[in-house]
Amino acid sequence: MGPLHGYRIIELAGIGPGPFCGMMLADLGAEVISVERLGAKAPKAELDCSRRGKRSIALNLKSNAGVEALLKLVESADALIEGFRPGVTEKLGLGPDDCLARNPKLIYGRMTGWGQFGPLSNAAGHDINYISLTGALNAVGRAGEKPVPPLNLVGDFGGGGMFLALGVVSGLLEAQKSGKGQVVDAAMTDGSAVLMSMFHTMHAMGLHSLERGTNKLDGGAHFYDSYETRDGKYISIGSIEPQFYAQLRSVAGLPDDPFADQGNKARWPEMKQAIAEVFLQKTRDEWCQLMEGTDICFAPVLDFQEAQDHPHNVERKTYVQVGDMMQPAPAPRFSRTEPEVRHPARSYGTDTQSVFAELGYSVEQIEALAN
Repeated sequence: MGPLHGYRIIELAGIGPGPFCGMMLADLGAEVISVERLGAKAPKAELDCSRRGKRSIALNLKSNAGVEALLKLVESADALIEGFRPGVTEKLGLGPDDCLARNPKLIYGRMTGWGQFGPLSNAAGHDINYISLTGALNAVGRAGEKPVPPLNLVGDFGGGGMFLALGVVSGLLEAQKSGKGQVVDAAMTDGSAVLMSMFHTMHAMGLHSLERGTNKLDGGAHFYDSYETRDGKYISIGSIEPQFYAQLRSVAGLPDDPFADQGNKARWPEMKQAIAEVFLQKTRDEWCQLMEGTDICFAPVLDFQEAQDHPHNVERKTYVQVGDMMQPAPAPRFSRTEPEVRHPARSYGTDTQSVFAELGYSVEQIEALAN
């Protein structure tokens, strides 16, 4: 059982970062009850990683009976998370005031792109927009080229879902001392801004330029980048420290000219071209034989299916079989309260009867919720 065993979290079902947050809380042992829209369909639900380990109920939250049923469930919960635009749950009668009136210790977690207030708070948006506003997108890409979206990892999941999970767990810890609940306003703009903290620091110290693709960590340096190999695959190098760079030079056979002066930024483009030609001389597997496991700071660039078979990931059980699908395992690891995926994603509404029976609802009352 994971470290959050014994906590009950209600998740008002949505897409992206909210369900991702719920997945992490469920992986860590919390009982997460996903509240789906009555009548909604879930094609191939068993393949949705973000729904694993959760119980699923279906309610009509536009009906008085559905709202009352959810508020009854709130009374037995430790936290609730939702990802609607500001004001939506208030209109349903399920806003923070409504829920905290039923359960004063409740942590009410809110996940939005722009936050609960501000000029953009009610505008539509997606990950790419949120990270644009905080400087994160502008920093990713090659010199002289347009910014490259880093999938939706930085806004939705790193700056969104993970910050919501941190906020909920922090709120639960504080409530144990104060006996009081509170609202967590998790905005992807706020979270992605925090993720950029290191680059604010480096820029203030004169170590990072606002011109993307010219810096140590954004592909500007020849010793921190990915390179194509002879078989059309790729490897990654992160030889930042001088001793690691020296080992890279030794194993790759890089000559003194131009590679002796690692920090000479004026020659980085020249060195990048030269090292790219070196890496094209061998296949990815051949470079792995020479460099993997050394202090060069090396790894093959794998797709996520290849990653499942890498010996390091296999030994650590970084991926686990859940139902018919191999998925990333819960993280982080704990020495005593080991997280686990208790079951695959369930069809919408699978647990409606059992959840409300536990709350004392009669068969007739549960059947009425289906309308």
